[in-house]
Amino acid sequence: MMKIQILGTGCPKCKQLAENADAAAKELGIEHELEKVTQINDIMTFGVMVTPALAIDGQVKNAGKVLSTDEIKRMLQ
Repeated sequence: MMKIQILGTGCPKCKQLAENADAAAKELGIEHELEKVTQINDIMTFGVMVTPALAIDGQVKNAGKVLSTDEIKRMLQ
């Protein structure tokens, strides 16, 4: 099962990124777990300084931008 993590404090951009990531995985039929990492100390352990950020299986793929569903699908494939 793939683990998708959204790093951010829960702002509207973070929520949008979470929705897009969830939709992308569902459209591709990928079994996944969506986790929201909201604590600043936890976010910093990823080395992320700007949110929202997207991590797939613990690896940061993007930070500081709300990716579209299609952009995320390309990362998941």
